[in-house]
Amino acid sequence: MKLAYWPGCVSRGFTPELHGSTALAADALGIELVTLDRANCTGAGVIAEHNQELADTLNARTFALAQETGLSMMNICSTCQGAQSECQERLDADASYRAHINETLSGEGLAYSKDADGFTNKNFLWVLVEDYGLDKLAEKVKRPLEGLRVGPFYGCYVLRPKTRLGYDEHPDRDLYLEQVIEVLGGTVVDYDGARRCCGFPVITMNKETSLRQAGTHVGDAIDAGADCLVTPCPLCHLNLDMQQPEAAKVVGRDLGLAVLHLPQLVGLALGFDPKQLGMPKHIASTIAVEDRVAALA
Repeated sequence: MKLAYWPGCVSRGFTPELHGSTALAADALGIELVTLDRANCTGAGVIAEHNQELADTLNARTFALAQETGLSMMNICSTCQGAQSECQERLDADASYRAHINETLSGEGLAYSKDADGFTNKNFLWVLVEDYGLDKLAEKVKRPLEGLRVGPFYGCYVLRPKTRLGYDEHPDRDLYLEQVIEVLGGTVVDYDGARRCCGFPVITMNKETSLRQAGTHVGDAIDAGADCLVTPCPLCHLNLDMQQPEAAKVVGRDLGLAVLHLPQLVGLALGFDPKQLGMPKHIASTIAVEDRVAALA
């Protein structure tokens, strides 16, 4: 399998361990990634609030760069999946608007085509289940994560709105994290916040509300017996992990729950060392997970 890879901004800034662990996991799975180094930020929905055409132009540019490779595109940020899906829906629905956007891109010799053969843009989670396949993933597992209790945390943008995110064709996309956890040998922990907002989108407008959301979700997962959370979204990771000490103050309780990026969880089951996967770089300690994995080894 060969894919045009859009790493996004956060994975090469705040969370470089996500970019690194994605490369390790993909290589071990036999997925060849062609990195779109010239691609730009999606705007994460923020730019579109102020200038929709600018946001659509930026995302159309990334799609065009991917289409130049002749490959489908993979991202590792569910927030960006949501922003890109919204943009692609608008571009595909209006030929004149698409032509207007492409006129702007023409200065770089780029153009986005609605009809590019087989072109899709999918989060790593969707790629694993729909394109790579759970059976094949199971065959690659070298260290089943037996006894590791994992709480899924989807984030908003791969769940809503379903009409935009391909749920007509793939109605189980809101169960994929659970399916992957089980294939990797882990135990799925059911808790209230798995499909709720992490709070990141409002952190600059109402920090206390944002931190309360994050702290509540982490606390609920702890109360349900989770050893860690796993998320396909680095922005959710920022609020649940980096902001966890502050969130603990807001909710008035001790937290201290590891929050893993999806490629890190996959990488652990593939046999990689936690240090190789960048887990010591996290704010919330991952030592309990590391000890559990060491015992499995």
